[in-house]
Amino acid sequence: MTAIRQAELDALPVREALPELVSALDGHGAAVLCAPPGTGKTTLVPLVLAGLVGGGPRRRVVVAEPRRIAARAAARRMAWLLGEQVGGSVGFTVRGERVAGPGTVVEVVTTGVLLQRLQRDQELSGVDVVILDECHERHLDADTVAAFLLDVRETLRPELRLVAASATTDAAGWARVLGHGRPGGAPVVTAAGVSYPVETVWAPPARPVRPPHGMRVDPAQLTHVASVVRRALAERSGDVLCFLPGVGELARVAGQLGGVDAEVLQIHGRAPAAVQDAALAPSEHRRVILATAVAESSLTVPGVRVVVDSGLAREPRVDHARGLGALATVRASRAAGRQRAGRAGREAPGAVYRCWSQAEDGRLPAFPSPEIRIADLAQFALQAACWGDPDAAGLALPDPPPAGAMAAAREVLVAVGAVTPDGRATPRGVGMSRLGLHPRLARALLDGAAAVGPRRAAELVALLSEEPPREYGDDLAAAWRRARAGGDAYATRWRAEATRLRRSAATPAGPSTPTPTLPEPEAAAPLPGREAASRRAVGAPAPDLRASGAGGADGSAAPATAAGAVSGDDAAAGLVAALAFPERVAKAKGEGAFLMASGTAAELGDGSRLRSAPWLAVAVADRGPHSASARVRLGAVLDEDTARAAAAHLLASGDEVRWEDGDVAARATHRLGAIALSVRPLKNPDPALVRAALLEGLRSDGLGLLRWTPDARALRARLGFLHRTLGGAWPDVADDGALLARADDWLEPELSRARRRADLARIDAGQALNRLLPWATGEAARLDELAPERIEVPSGSRIRLDYSAEHGQPVLAVKLQELFGLAETPRVAGVPVLVHLLSPAGRPAAVTADLASFWQGGYLAVRAELRGRYPKHPWPQDPATVEPTRHTNARLRR
Repeated sequence: MTAIRQAELDALPVREALPELVSALDGHGAAVLCAPPGTGKTTLVPLVLAGLVGGGPRRRVVVAEPRRIAARAAARRMAWLLGEQVGGSVGFTVRGERVAGPGTVVEVVTTGVLLQRLQRDQELSGVDVVILDECHERHLDADTVAAFLLDVRETLRPELRLVAASATTDAAGWARVLGHGRPGGAPVVTAAGVSYPVETVWAPPARPVRPPHGMRVDPAQLTHVASVVRRALAERSGDVLCFLPGVGELARVAGQLGGVDAEVLQIHGRAPAAVQDAALAPSEHRRVILATAVAESSLTVPGVRVVVDSGLAREPRVDHARGLGALATVRASRAAGRQRAGRAGREAPGAVYRCWSQAEDGRLPAFPSPEIRIADLAQFALQAACWGDPDAAGLALPDPPPAGAMAAAREVLVAVGAVTPDGRATPRGVGMSRLGLHPRLARALLDGAAAVGPRRAAELVALLSEEPPREYGDDLAAAWRRARAGGDAYATRWRAEATRLRRSAATPAGPSTPTPTLPEPEAAAPLPGREAASRRAVGAPAPDLRASGAGGADGSAAPATAAGAVSGDDAAAGLVAALAFPERVAKAKGEGAFLMASGTAAELGDGSRLRSAPWLAVAVADRGPHSASARVRLGAVLDEDTARAAAAHLLASGDEVRWEDGDVAARATHRLGAIALSVRPLKNPDPALVRAALLEGLRSDGLGLLRWTPDARALRARLGFLHRTLGGAWPDVADDGALLARADDWLEPELSRARRRADLARIDAGQALNRLLPWATGEAARLDELAPERIEVPSGSRIRLDYSAEHGQPVLAVKLQELFGLAETPRVAGVPVLVHLLSPAGRPAAVTADLASFWQGGYLAVRAELRGRYPKHPWPQDPATVEPTRHTNARLRR
């Protein structure tokens, strides 16, 4: 054992803030620690709080990191500072790997591991302090862990100490959350940094590049990033750390850096531990390290003097309506930009090359979007249900979950038998929550194991939990064979995860039930307090795997005849994928084109062997922002019986009467979600369904489906005018929606007698509208008085008024000579009409709402223009003294 490296510990700047932090924890039990990168918040703070350095009391400290690579690196660094090996006083636990012993005092874990521990032991027995590191990243697991820990402090262990630590965070927001209602919130402790200055170099592309959409990044953007890396290598010394959004982008940029005088490494969450360790170890050779967001926080990459920031990041997105979820490429936040830039100033002065303009920088979001606002919440909802708070209403979350996303999550959980319809966790759901999988994949593992065997189910679920590389192709069964035979990094990780899942599947959530129809999910008996969910026995019956095509209301049936009975890679892959994503089972509707049960169209790429499949289990799909169809990225051949059983909760039979292609379509159908399994014409459809379809047609195609005579249109316009002008009892008839909302009042009994479009065309709209007049109040009798159809002008003519202007005045279009002697503008319901004065030929000559003013001014201009063109008609100097007429001068002299 080496002696403690005291000089390195003393050099960490966060040491100056430790007395304030310890005092804050002694007084309040919780604190927010804001410390810039490189200050030692991830390494020195846990050692001091644990009493391993500094002479304080010995406490057990758990440090929660958002990523496995950060957890391993932090543990190694702390052990090195103590002069020990990892597994002694300092250890770590990540999914599938634990290096810790009985003497471990500081344990670094991922937030996912800590979440599982809390579900098993809500008191977190033996732990004195929990540090939530990099809380600014707002990962869903981290937010959930924080809420659960606050609940534990509030109800079970007030002595448990909490620290939220970050370099860039919403300190006030986290103080409010950790304060949990206390005035002023939790104390905020700020540590000064001594990071070296970092020069900012703005390096936008010379020509505009297409903004990212979906997972796609413009190749021109990646070419530009590679060129900036080359520029940085030429202009600066030291290693270059380049941030890119994903593994695919790392590979493409690496391919464009051939020939550079430096070693090119790629570091990401899926990289083998040896590769990650190599990037985090000093090197005698100059390096270019291409990294995803895993290198933003908690890691010091030695030798880095230059950061090249692409300005891009990946965030989860979910389309609840279509059942599609995926990562999306977005512009990185300013907080992420600061974190990334800080990597260049950890050991010496450095520089950051930002691949965007300074003007763009101010428009970037301040912080990354909290995952709870944008992600699929099924796993969160299951955790909340197992915690005993199905709606998460009692959890002190930094941001509440969106109601729509929670409702969609509840539907998924009910379908897989994890919760009851009112949201309470079933024993099966508690077991699923402990598998470290999304509930969909947990269902596929448990039910699939009984159908295809634990080993095969575990291998397939491992493929689904970490999507295989694109070069594996879009055929799940073929990708499975390739992973089994492969020796690449993905195959290595896949085997380790498959082994872990196989052990998990060997202890299922409950035994199979040999009944052909599934029971409703069984609710566990309630226990007092929030401890109830985590202490329930995991012993609920699993779905019956021997039922051919039968499924219960919870949708968790697996379509096999007995354990291990499904033969062939294609059949097994299709079954497991369909169990995980039942709403994505898809039926072919043409070569390469499919319709998923969710109602979304899906397409396969050219050359895919799956194009001729009659049915498909879609495991991975994405849909561009302007695309009508989803593109299948990973799927498996399926048969109809398997599709029916896996998605049994989507099966429905009944009469369908709807407006389709411009008329009523009536048929008896058997459907799997949006997929029609069988259809036959319906001879005598329910009249109520027909009426609803006709109303649907009127809403979609408009009220023009009725018979509108000129008188009917005029009546509608008159009533619309009275509604605008007088309101009260006069109905709103201008808006189609308002009229259809009162269909019972004016379209009956004709609407209920109608059976098809042609029947609508026979309904006299004017006669129907008369039913809406205010007969009960007697106002209907005043219709002609208040909004006359015609108005008599001085010449004796009765001229029709036009009330059709939606927000304007009634229009009186009349020949000018017919108004001689009329000084005041006519009024209708107190509103002056808009007079369109016409020439003797009936063409517009002038428009006025004030006849008196027109006679005094405008008339002279009109007279000068028209008297020569129409000399046979009277054009007196003073129209007020002349008789109105419809005739010529000659006619007047007779």
